[in-house]
Amino acid sequence: MTAFLLLIFGLALTSFIPRASFILLFARWPAPALLRRALRYVPAAVFSAILVPAFVMTAGSVQIGLDNPRLLAGILAAIVAWHTRNTLVTIVIGMLALHFFDYLVK
Repeated sequence: MTAFLLLIFGLALTSFIPRASFILLFARWPAPALLRRALRYVPAAVFSAILVPAFVMTAGSVQIGLDNPRLLAGILAAIVAWHTRNTLVTIVIGMLALHFFDYLVK
C-alpha cells in the first residue's frame, strides 16, 4: 500500500512540476510575444493529434475512404459543429451518424 501511495504521489509531482514551472516563471516575467503567439496553436494541435488517428486508423492501418464510418461521421460532426457551434448537437449528430454509417458499411 505504501508503494502504491508513493507511486501516486510521484506521478502527481512529475505532472504538476512542469505545469507549475511555466505558471510561476511567466507570473514573474512576461512571455515573449513569439512564444505567446505560438502557444495559441497548442490546443488545436493537441486536439488534432488525438482525433485524426481515431478517425483514420482501423485495425492498425490507415483507412481513408467511404468505407470508414468513423471518418464519415467525423466529417459530418465537424460540419455540424462549424454551423451550429453547439457541442450537444454535434455529439448527438456525430453519434447518430457513426451508427448510421457503421450500419451502411457492414
